Amino acid sequence: MPSNSIRLAQQHLAAASDELATASETELLSVLTLCENLARRVEALSTAAIATLDDQGAFLTRGYRSTARALADLLHVDHLDARRRTTVAGDVHARTTLDGTPLPARLPATAAAFADGDIALRHVEVIGRVLATDAASRLAPEQWASVETQLPADATRLNPSELQTLGTALVALLDQDGAEPDSTPAPVNELRLTRHASGGSIKGRFEDPALYDAIAAAIDAKSAPLTADDDRPAAQRQAEALADVCGYVLDHGDLPDTGGRRPVLTVLVRLEDLEHRARSAMLEFGGTLTPAALRTLACDAGVIPVVMNGAGQPLDIGRATRTIPDGLRRAVTARDRGCAHPGCDRPPSWSEIHHIHHWEHGGATALNNLVMLCKAHHRQIHHTDWQVRIRDGLPEFVPPRWIDPAQRPRRTALAHLAA
Repeated sequence: MPSNSIRLAQQHLAAASDELATASETELLSVLTLCENLARRVEALSTAAIATLDDQGAFLTRGYRSTARALADLLHVDHLDARRRTTVAGDVHARTTLDGTPLPARLPATAAAFADGDIALRHVEVIGRVLATDAASRLAPEQWASVETQLPADATRLNPSELQTLGTALVALLDQDGAEPDSTPAPVNELRLTRHASGGSIKGRFEDPALYDAIAAAIDAKSAPLTADDDRPAAQRQAEALADVCGYVLDHGDLPDTGGRRPVLTVLVRLEDLEHRARSAMLEFGGTLTPAALRTLACDAGVIPVVMNGAGQPLDIGRATRTIPDGLRRAVTARDRGCAHPGCDRPPSWSEIHHIHHWEHGGATALNNLVMLCKAHHRQIHHTDWQVRIRDGLPEFVPPRWIDPAQRPRRTALAHLAA
């Protein structure tokens, strides 16, 4: 078993550590180079395990849509480090398709050098990044393969930064023609909103740089990763940033009465039946919600009760009310100071209120049943095995057993409490 071999290696390392106190200077220098080689081999072994787990869907079955986010929680590493390992694992290890067809490693020569301990994980990352550029994609297959063979050899004598410079220059030299010019003129400032059964799509182009810059600046300000374990792709972060900005303006901005507003649950039949008829809720602009998405929205939404008769005709339409009254929202804000998940720094204005015991299942709208979460961690609580609870008046988060077998609770460090 691999675990037995690893335990044996740990025992040898412990013995070697005891001998360092009496080692000579020459021996210590040799230890450094040996440790580096061993560390590289361990990195190769670790990424092989990651690739296998990912191939088997082990993280997906545990509620994680992203391998990098699962690794960040499991190994207590930064999201950037987890994503780096995940990317390298996909580049240098063979995979299988859903029908069992084996797929070779994307970077075979790099994989061989990595497995032998000749190059480090950072070298592999650089090679993968260089060969994923648009310029590299324009190379002939034999040229691409030649570069992939040369760069690992160069990596044995270069540090990652030097390798990046060399690889970029080499690809640019081979890509002498460069990208073909785009002959299609850009449309003049247009934005198209298309409604679908499950939501909608937004497509637009802006010829006016000032208009584009205003939109891009707002999205850029809110599309940065929320926390160290935020592994959403850039496109997803930008899409959700746009929705965040619009939601913030709708909640806090000065808009006409006829303007839009954040999603509202139009509750059919009776308001008091919501906990039994949650699937009857709909968004004002249409769209079908999954039960999980509906539960997330019901945590912190406006609710309009609509009483229907047997023929499906509305008999009465009530006033919109918030599931979380303003006074209670202020109390939760004063306690949590923003997203309460450990390591998250999203402020209150960009966070939502979550019912720990679901509202539609009878959960009380009370301080001891509410916690403030950003959108990313709100989704995590609803879709994974993470749990949140209130203990000693403060929220704490319990990771799944596969992340921490002891399931030790985690809390965010609040400056006002530390003081």
